[in-house]
Amino acid sequence: MNYSFQYIDIILLAMIAGFIFLRLRGILGKKTGFEGKIPNQIEKEFQKISTNLKPENKKFDEKDQKEFLEGAKIAYETIITDFSDSDNKLIASKPLLGKKVYEEFKEALSDRESKGNFAEITFIGIKSATIKTHKKIEENLEVTVDFVSEIITCIKDKEKKIISGDAEKIKTVYDTWTFSRDMSSSNPNWLLINTIT
Repeated sequence: MNYSFQYIDIILLAMIAGFIFLRLRGILGKKTGFEGKIPNQIEKEFQKISTNLKPENKKFDEKDQKEFLEGAKIAYETIITDFSDSDNKLIASKPLLGKKVYEEFKEALSDRESKGNFAEITFIGIKSATIKTHKKIEENLEVTVDFVSEIITCIKDKEKKIISGDAEKIKTVYDTWTFSRDMSSSNPNWLLINTIT
């Protein structure tokens, strides 16, 4: 009799594991963009800037700005696609986010997931990315970038019915993001510290 209960337990556990796997697959939605290679690309692009912008050479000339924008564009796509998926993917983007922005994104994701909703985003591309301002505040260099991108996005409920957006329509999105880097630090990382949509 004990053996039969053990078999039932094993079958129940397998069913629960299968259910969790299917739920995770549904929550994660579509994966697009530079998956798997993003962190290295971002590090490489931003490393170029950090090499030029040493404490004794705090200029941010045209060449530095061009190199910065290459890394910023990759970071933009990474963060947008990670935010669409789940909190687990957002954690992967944590090294790119300032504390305030990370908490805001995390709160928005928690609110969405508590309602049983999930997002699907297909990132089409960036139409333009231009530096709006750059200024030094104490030891930090802050660079604000205007992004214009094309994205297909929609929010679905747990029955996969669309509750907002359009799964077919390409939408033009305007974002203004501010990145910051401590110029006195040897850490080459830039952090996203503010977003305006």
